[in-house]
Amino acid sequence: MIYLFDSHRKQKCPFKPLKAPDVLIYVCGPTVYDYSHLGHARSAITFDLLSRMLTLSGYRVHLVKNFTDIDDKIIAKALQKNTDIQTLTEFFIQAYLQDMQALGVQRAKLEPKASAHLDNIVQMVQGLLDKGFAYQTPNGDVYLDTSLDKAYGSLSGHSLELESVSRIEDNPEKKHPQDFALWKAYKGKGDMGYPSALGKGRPGWHIECSAMIEASGAYTDTPYQIDIHGGGSDLFFPHHENEASQTRCAFAQELAQFWVHNGFVNISGEKMSKSLGNSFYIKDALRTYDGEVLRNYLLGVHYSAILNFSPEDLASQKKRLDKLYRLKKRALELAPAPSVANATFTHALLESMQDDLNISKALSVLEEHLHLSNEKLDNTANKVDKKHGASQILADLLFVESLLGLGGKEPSVYFQLGVDSALKEYINTQIALRQEAKKAKDFARADEIRQALSQRGIALMDTPKGTIWEKII
Repeated sequence: MIYLFDSHRKQKCPFKPLKAPDVLIYVCGPTVYDYSHLGHARSAITFDLLSRMLTLSGYRVHLVKNFTDIDDKIIAKALQKNTDIQTLTEFFIQAYLQDMQALGVQRAKLEPKASAHLDNIVQMVQGLLDKGFAYQTPNGDVYLDTSLDKAYGSLSGHSLELESVSRIEDNPEKKHPQDFALWKAYKGKGDMGYPSALGKGRPGWHIECSAMIEASGAYTDTPYQIDIHGGGSDLFFPHHENEASQTRCAFAQELAQFWVHNGFVNISGEKMSKSLGNSFYIKDALRTYDGEVLRNYLLGVHYSAILNFSPEDLASQKKRLDKLYRLKKRALELAPAPSVANATFTHALLESMQDDLNISKALSVLEEHLHLSNEKLDNTANKVDKKHGASQILADLLFVESLLGLGGKEPSVYFQLGVDSALKEYINTQIALRQEAKKAKDFARADEIRQALSQRGIALMDTPKGTIWEKII
């Protein structure tokens, strides 16, 4: 049985797909006007883990993640950079995809862009106007009349009287403070607009997701359009509240059966944000840490909890990854290929993740398995049995890779991470000089070279296949 915490019901509930074995998931992706930060990374890894868990549980996952490429911030950035919006957004979409690849995040099945779904958006807005749920102001803007949606506010539980849902200053032409823009009329120079039946303009922030969900294969014959809608906690209100409202009004369906939200990332004890100047870009983090090391750290805290980013914690958690690769290296030296995984282990690991992605329990199961696997190899004297055990270990680690996205590198590559090409060339030169010294029986010189490399964080190991090296600091 799979359990997920539903943000709407505010409790962990059994998950049963609307139309098994298919699972429809829509995740709010980035607004592409800048490089992606650790908050984007955490969200992407959360729903990557969810997708992997559901797939290994026997479901066909249809994951959709959008790109918001029409937005006030995008317009402002394009004007600042003196470039066109398409060039700007395409650049940052590609940068995002490169970052996600480095983090081991699998691509979504569909990656719709708002700019490619203008017809769907206009059609949905027109439908809301025709049904009387929306109204057009004298300046051409179109708003949803939230007073006509009796369920408005039920998703997040926010008080309508006390809170405004507008991303910008309230428009005096709105009927109610909580009404939100579906279509923004073109305002002239410095704005952007597309010709449409609604007049020249562009979509509001919220409508694009509802329109793209409907266009991406949403169910039309069930009470809910999709199984799971996800995103960061900051999107719960007003974004997801407004999505739910406009979908309910337009299609007489609830948007999602489950709402799943990942927690914030804090830097130096403060919520990460560009306004606070503590936004840690993924590209900057990747200059210091390998993508898999960063992934290992970001998935180490339950997705719903706040993650307090700390380089010290990151280094500490890397030791778990080191243990995994140390075991993988040992197994590869004994067996050429994986056999069949240990069913008890794989069941325990998957069952942990089926409990609302209980990563703490899953990592505990993994840690124990790494220890027991090493112990088993230590205590197995028979070469045939040892080879069989090593083959099973390799199969176990393949399952870990498929579920958690960890352990996919060759150990020789992993243990040389963080060494640039110049240092690699220097190390190889020193290894060659050490070999010459050993041939000349100048063992003092050979030890001197080993010690000098050790002081630079490089360990040498002499094997039947020659000398290999690893980064130890």
